[in-house]
Amino acid sequence: MMTMTERLARVHALVGGARGCLLALLLGLGVLLPLASHGQMSKIEQANAFYRAGGYMSALPLYKEVMETVNKDELGDYLFKIGECYRLTGQYRQATIWYHKSILRDFRDPKVHLYYAQCLLAVEKYDEAKVEFENYKKLMPNDERAANGLESVELAKSWSESPTGYKIRNMRSINSKYNDYGPVYGSKDYRTLFFTSSREEATGKKYHAGTGEKFSDIFVSLSNGAGRWSKPQLMKGSVNTEVEEGTPGVNSSFTNFYFTQCKSTKKRRKKTDHLGCQIYEARQTGQGFDEAKLIPIAPDSVVVAHPAISPDGLQLYFTSDLPGGFGGTDIWMVSRTSVDGAWGKPMNMGSAFNTSGNEMFPYVHADGTVYFSSDGLPGMGGLDIFKATPRSDSSFKVENMRAPVNSSSDDFGITFQAEREEGFFSSNRPKGRGGDDIYWFYLAPLTFNMAGTIQDEKEGKPLQGVKVRLVGSDGSIQYVRTNSKGQYKFMLSPNTEYVVVSMVKGYLNGKTKVSTKGLSASKDFEQIVKMSFAGGGKAISIPNIFYDVGKHELRPESGEALQQLVQLLNDNPQIKVEIGSHTDAVGSEKFNYQLSKRRAQSVVRYLIEQGVTASRLRPKGYAATLPAVVNEADHERHPFLPVGQKLDAKYIRRLTEPQQEVARQINRRTTFRVIAESDDEPGV
Repeated sequence: MMTMTERLARVHALVGGARGCLLALLLGLGVLLPLASHGQMSKIEQANAFYRAGGYMSALPLYKEVMETVNKDELGDYLFKIGECYRLTGQYRQATIWYHKSILRDFRDPKVHLYYAQCLLAVEKYDEAKVEFENYKKLMPNDERAANGLESVELAKSWSESPTGYKIRNMRSINSKYNDYGPVYGSKDYRTLFFTSSREEATGKKYHAGTGEKFSDIFVSLSNGAGRWSKPQLMKGSVNTEVEEGTPGVNSSFTNFYFTQCKSTKKRRKKTDHLGCQIYEARQTGQGFDEAKLIPIAPDSVVVAHPAISPDGLQLYFTSDLPGGFGGTDIWMVSRTSVDGAWGKPMNMGSAFNTSGNEMFPYVHADGTVYFSSDGLPGMGGLDIFKATPRSDSSFKVENMRAPVNSSSDDFGITFQAEREEGFFSSNRPKGRGGDDIYWFYLAPLTFNMAGTIQDEKEGKPLQGVKVRLVGSDGSIQYVRTNSKGQYKFMLSPNTEYVVVSMVKGYLNGKTKVSTKGLSASKDFEQIVKMSFAGGGKAISIPNIFYDVGKHELRPESGEALQQLVQLLNDNPQIKVEIGSHTDAVGSEKFNYQLSKRRAQSVVRYLIEQGVTASRLRPKGYAATLPAVVNEADHERHPFLPVGQKLDAKYIRRLTEPQQEVARQINRRTTFRVIAESDDEPGV
């Protein structure tokens, strides 16, 4: 059963900012303020009365005033309540001080460690937060909030060290020392911004006992188009009243305005009376907006807040503690069949969105993506902003927006421009101007550039005039030629895989791959491509092709080398090759000729079976007529063989018997040699 304090704290969060700053007209709040004048009540009784009803800023000075007079056995409890007053109004740094004091006074309620840890996390004291989450886990091993908190500590540290490409800036020209949050664009040119504020200019004279600030209203600021925003003014029309208004939403044509209003529909008669928070709609006129009309979604006893309309106007997302939810507050939705039709019954958005914690502040992007805040999904601490992308099967892929949009504090109430990754969000992170502040964010379009250099593999010299082809998985094809320095450049697209093919007569084609898939930050790619000279009848050895002694059948372990040859031929459709087979000088010349010819034919037969056109292949047996010449790789493996030495019979006879076998093994080889070249281009 939810206690009254928990109920009030939830209403604070539902209708206000993360700090409970949309000054809800809580049940009984109108009679809470005069309680201090009742002489028959002690200061402790007055403080407790304010505290139970959510009047934290009214309770706070009273608790501090009586600290010296309370029983020492009760001191820990009152220190904890002071910490709660600070936490529930978002003053996390102050809350950590008082929670720590209550622990030192042997306050035994396990949740002091949980709340202490959460506040330490919010002020980015990660190591201390980890200790307190672990302390809470020891006391309450089955509470998932301990494990979630420990995960949040690690995510906060990791994501802060590796932020996404978003740029953010505190909107100091808009923000005040009070609470400013819930921004939404109000015009097609994005030069009008509506938001919620509890600053002194708000309508009416009432102050919220929970936060000590005025009841909130909706304000507007105008941009000159060059990034300068005007001093905020109260929104014109009938939207703002003496009660609370906030968390605006606007339809895609900027003609219909949605907002939350909280007011008492009747005087408080008993302690079980509830607050009425509902969503209203107003239509734009030449002088502002017409009279707001209630959208009937739920009874007055249920809080309905944070409206967000879909681009087609047929779905309205909102936050509520309606029965049948997953935990604290959930994201819900109502739909209709036409823009003038009646709204249907509320539907919970399910476990992809909602948890046993609190989900709130939905927003629907022009592309259909739903954004919302949650303190129950894995995040950096407090409320984090999440992105829910619709899939083809009507499910959603939910992702944390990470730092710097998210922080260890509360981050919520995001809004976007339709065509740009730019907009505003709200946060109570440290170093702001007031409580909740509005922040601008922008993600520059991702840029991916590739610069490459093509060189001769052996000599390292740059190759000019090489034709370079870039083929993308998005169907794009680009061509360039290298300059005198062998250089080329391409611009790449996001989320695309590429194959880069370099082609020039006399060389085997070069082929490399590059991908921008999954990259969330701009990147420059650099490549150095080494091309192998294949002109002038040069024969190139194919290592690791094996036969049994005196046999021409290919052994199974030759498969990997042969597949590499298949790939080379597929990458170079412009060449015709001779497949040559060479033996050592052991045995008769006739036998070696026949053996080498059959071995070459075995390789050609394998290549044809793998799809290589037969007309591109010519087998030839050389027997022992072309002894191998020692290359650098041979010398590295066998230092007794000098580079450039021809391994003919005369030289081999001078070697020791083991060395002779090494030399004969090098002579037993398969080679390929380019014998013709066309202008065909390779596929990818």
